[in-house]
Amino acid sequence: MINSDAQRRALLVGIAAAAMPLFAVPALAQDDNAAAAIGADNGEIVVTARRRAEREQDVPIAMTVQNAEQLDLRGAADITAIQRTTPNTTLQVSRGTNSTLTAFIRGVGQQDPLWGFEPGVGLYVDDVYIARPQGAVLDIFDIERIEVLRGPQGTLYGRNTIGGAVKYVTRRLGSEPEFKARAELGTYKEINAILSGSTPVTDTLRVGAAFAHYSRDGYGDNLTLGREHANKDVIAGRISIEFEPSSKLFFRLAADKLWDDSNINNGHRETPGFPVATPPLADKYDTLAGIGYKGRVRTGGVSLTGEWKASDAITLKSITAYREGSTHGDGIDFDGLPSQYFDIPGFYKDDQLSQELQVQFNFDRVQGVVGAYYLDGTAAGEFDAILGAFGITQPTSGSVKTKSYAAFADVSVDVTDKLLLSAGARYTSDDKTAQVFKANYFGLGVPGPTAVPFQILTDYTNGRTFSKFTPRFSATYKFTPAFNIYASYSQGFKSGGFDMRGDASVTPATRLGYDPETVTTYEIGFKSNLFDRRLKLNGAIFQSDYKGQQVTTQVPVGNSAVSFVDNVGNSRIRGAELEGSAAVTDWLRANFAVGYLDAKFLNYASFGVGASGSACIANPPSPPSAIGCYIDVSDQRVFQNTPEWSGFVGLSSHHGLGSGGALDLNANLSFRSAVHLFETPIPALDQGSYQLVDLSAVWTSPDDHWRIGVHGRNLFDKRYKTGGYNFPVPAFGNSVISFYAPPRTVKLTAEFRY
Repeated sequence: MINSDAQRRALLVGIAAAAMPLFAVPALAQDDNAAAAIGADNGEIVVTARRRAEREQDVPIAMTVQNAEQLDLRGAADITAIQRTTPNTTLQVSRGTNSTLTAFIRGVGQQDPLWGFEPGVGLYVDDVYIARPQGAVLDIFDIERIEVLRGPQGTLYGRNTIGGAVKYVTRRLGSEPEFKARAELGTYKEINAILSGSTPVTDTLRVGAAFAHYSRDGYGDNLTLGREHANKDVIAGRISIEFEPSSKLFFRLAADKLWDDSNINNGHRETPGFPVATPPLADKYDTLAGIGYKGRVRTGGVSLTGEWKASDAITLKSITAYREGSTHGDGIDFDGLPSQYFDIPGFYKDDQLSQELQVQFNFDRVQGVVGAYYLDGTAAGEFDAILGAFGITQPTSGSVKTKSYAAFADVSVDVTDKLLLSAGARYTSDDKTAQVFKANYFGLGVPGPTAVPFQILTDYTNGRTFSKFTPRFSATYKFTPAFNIYASYSQGFKSGGFDMRGDASVTPATRLGYDPETVTTYEIGFKSNLFDRRLKLNGAIFQSDYKGQQVTTQVPVGNSAVSFVDNVGNSRIRGAELEGSAAVTDWLRANFAVGYLDAKFLNYASFGVGASGSACIANPPSPPSAIGCYIDVSDQRVFQNTPEWSGFVGLSSHHGLGSGGALDLNANLSFRSAVHLFETPIPALDQGSYQLVDLSAVWTSPDDHWRIGVHGRNLFDKRYKTGGYNFPVPAFGNSVISFYAPPRTVKLTAEFRY
């Protein structure tokens, strides 16, 4: 991971910088709550990973949990901050917008954010599944906790959780009036305002609301358009009504909305200008893109949750939800140049209606949940590829309608006080209907409603049904109440689909679609609270068998970039995770996590474009996107967004200041080894290993009404890539584009709480 003297020096400097402010503040007089605030012991963390309330340490799943207080003290702004402290996890802003999420867990994720492609990591907001990555970079406000569940969650979170699940859990409303007002000022003229509050209306009715506005200048400039680049302009809101007519009944109606009017992020060319070979821009956040200014992302939804405690042992639960979203804008410039070699205006839109029913039960030594799930969703979009070198525009449009049905059960049995067995199963059936259209038009620009194509490349409607039974088994043995080991077997399923970019004139078999993926994981782990609960240490080792991987490949052919989506083959992923937290003293805590991944393709069937002389394999993908020679290139392919090593070390301290309140200090050093952005290594896009240093200092008033903080993130201003495009041929302007994560930022926060 750390393979140069410069990296070693950076690591040492980072550790020293992180630790210095914590030890520079002496152990001042501790207030009565100091031990609780820093966590002299590790306390009880209650999670709902198995759709019922349990202690985190009792759940046989590798997971990381961050509560609202921890995230606040670390200065976490949105859900991507979880990547820094969670092993073997990638949560990053994707290319093009501020609010599209790239999510990978243990090497499994969503390879393509285009409509119609399914994620490999399930995102849930209060148990409502978020089907699309657009608008999924959730800002952190008014939450209770975030849970990251690693490995297939195919029993309880069946839809597309073959890599894992991320649960964004908002808090229930209190029985007393509450109010928060928070203001934030930071570098790049960042100005944020967050308001939230709740109040009881009657003894049985409570209402709450939260509002947030986020604004900052861009990290760079679009030098062609003369406008800022990669800025932020977001408004988000949430409202909830809770009705609890008795101790046995609870209802919650919640609605949320996000408006993102940030500018389009066009990325940075890594190759010289074209056709005149000018050097790439020095500032990684600057661009020469000729289109792409204002973006427009809208997403929101409404949900109704009802719970009825039918008896002391049985609870019935219903979750009904509707969500919709759209992404519009001036378009993305794939060539990063003023000329129109490869410019793409476009839009996405989606909607989904879901219904889940659960029966939760707890009969002393037998606990579990039985349920059913239904989803009716549509994802649609259009992009118009303006190909200046050919003098044509190539629109691609279509939609995918999905109806998903599932039945599931998960049951745990306490065989003895020490031995616990658990089994679960889910049957999922997805009905998909796709409509795809692709054509060539003369001229550069979005064709008008009366325009007639000179060549239709793709025009079809087709449907398929994908179904799968996914089981899970686990056994837990409690050596002591503070130490247990577990072994588990779990399987996940991701639905097949249709390639929205498919060119049927070149690859007629694209009409057949592609098959599902499955991941089967074997895991052994332990969970512990040791030394009178001053050391929390959890670990796991695992192996995943990954079959039928869906991979998008785009190959320039003639006047088109031909897309292939194939089930390229199989792979195996081995790995380990260790994370913990230690109360060094009553005022100082050390936190750490490390993840290791060894991901390898066992076979990878690639269409043999230009593969003259290579032996054709006997078992091409079924169904194949292209008819012809496929070759096995597994020795030339790698996993994307999958660092071999990842993790963090951190120190946090809590100092009581007597009548002056309390001071919390946090220092974190996170690290990731080299990553590839695509399955094919691309030196100009691949990201080397890097380390990030974050520091925070937060003062809280004695009455807990005021909180003031200073948060510095990426303090050594590391420039690292999170996405890219690769079209290195003259027809596309020799385009190789990178998208970079935020630079060094510093933010001052002030909050009033009542």
